[in-house]
Amino acid sequence: MLSKNQLGFFYMFISVCAFSLMDVIVKWSDDYPVGQVLFFRGFCGIIPILFLIPKGRYLDFYKTTRPFLHFKRCFAGLIALVSIFIALRNLPLATVVSISFAAPIFITIFSIFLLKEKVGVYRWLAVLVGFVGIIFITETGFNSLNIYYIYPIIFCLGLSYVAIAIRKLSSTEPAWLISFFFSFSIMLLSFLSFYQGWMMPSLIDLFLLSMVGILGGLANLWLSQSYKYSEVSLVSPLKYLALVFAIIFGYFIWNEIPTSKTLLGALLVIFSSIIIFRREMYLKKNLSVPRHE
Repeated sequence: MLSKNQLGFFYMFISVCAFSLMDVIVKWSDDYPVGQVLFFRGFCGIIPILFLIPKGRYLDFYKTTRPFLHFKRCFAGLIALVSIFIALRNLPLATVVSISFAAPIFITIFSIFLLKEKVGVYRWLAVLVGFVGIIFITETGFNSLNIYYIYPIIFCLGLSYVAIAIRKLSSTEPAWLISFFFSFSIMLLSFLSFYQGWMMPSLIDLFLLSMVGILGGLANLWLSQSYKYSEVSLVSPLKYLALVFAIIFGYFIWNEIPTSKTLLGALLVIFSSIIIFRREMYLKKNLSVPRHE
């Protein structure tokens, strides 16, 4: 039998693997309109959630007393999701993953204005180090006027508000309801892209596109399970394995080799995130950042 900490490590590891595979499929799917991929992310992402609805809630599972906060959470999440999809299709995989690690930096800033939290000198220094890392990663893109480098940053901004909103919603709403509304909103947004002309996928492509939603849904559930069984401080560092996977997949599938500045910037961003996280734990705050949740 595995201990609770070992279970926590296992769930975090398979969550990171699922997110990494989802990123690879999204990057591969650039022949299909973004809206069509979003449909599969939303529709198939609902499937794992349906198994979590309590038996007594089948008829009224969608009822909530906080619809406006759900709306704001979904709106920010959609901006983040569309941005990361566009970024994955147009930038090296390791670059996108590296910048996405900067989400805790923006959460720290947003928490000042939205949660009225006080941020000390250590976290401000961490924010500064993180921004220096982002500058290193994005310098090449901005020098060449590559607008796609802005999308991972938009993803971080959207994800930061999502984390704040989920922190508020979690006090009254079950995790499956928060996830259901988001997946359903993704599916609704995808219908707006019909004008782009959806493509009929082959059976293999249909399977891979479906896996975008299934992997995304399962990854978030496994992430929650990881935090349930183990201390957040023990398992969170495993999230940075995503960069290793991104470098490996990017090199072998798309022949992408990260630049030295990208790797240096990624290390600064990761170092900054770890400092922020450790300060959050020291101050007994619950900081968990859902990826594409």
